[in-house]
Amino acid sequence: MTEHSSRTAPPESRGLRGFVRDNGLGLFFTVGFLLSLAGQAIAGHADFNNELAADQLQQVSLAEYVTSSDFAVDVSENWQSEYLQFFLYVGATVWLLQRGSPESKELHKAGTESDEDQLVGAYAKESSPKWARAGGWRQAVYSHSLLLVMGTVFLLSWLVQSVTGVAAYNEQRLRQLQSPLSWSGYLGAADFWNRTLQNWQSELLAVASMAVLSIYLRQRGSPESKPVGAAHGATGVEG
Repeated sequence: MTEHSSRTAPPESRGLRGFVRDNGLGLFFTVGFLLSLAGQAIAGHADFNNELAADQLQQVSLAEYVTSSDFAVDVSENWQSEYLQFFLYVGATVWLLQRGSPESKELHKAGTESDEDQLVGAYAKESSPKWARAGGWRQAVYSHSLLLVMGTVFLLSWLVQSVTGVAAYNEQRLRQLQSPLSWSGYLGAADFWNRTLQNWQSELLAVASMAVLSIYLRQRGSPESKPVGAAHGATGVEG
């Protein structure tokens, strides 16, 4: 039995090569994220020290910068907008449709769908997650767990942005000999909403562009695209 399993198992599914192949998408974007974060820290540190030099103030080390409110607010304002994008996308695509887009469900599947379609409760398979087979609150929570986590991370990131943002904003005001704002006062300030809305509009534009452009344009082999020869009106079809 062991020898048979060894012969039939795909060689690439074992060892480091198999791990990289099976997790290539997540690894690619994780490494890209870490490199971008490091690059942002280095570029942001240089830019911040240029501002300090212009104000004839003492410059800070890279370690001091990456633990400062200035770096934290720049990072968190981007994180919250990204998670807002996915929160809205996950929630909106339950009910809203886009004819011809692979980003949309088929036109007759609007809504949360039946237990049979979703493989929950009595329709769950042996390989289904345990909470999909369970009933009551566990199934209800698991049925919306992706939306709940995306929404929670968005709100926490937005909270961090507001806290670090007011600290960075007040630091700048003190350099200009202006009185600081309270946290609640900062929530109504132009700086907070400028930081917030400039990210929101870009994320919403990106999602809208993907949903509409994928009706007519193709990328062979990508699950984010329809098959190259699929009709423009084909909806919910992935390549």
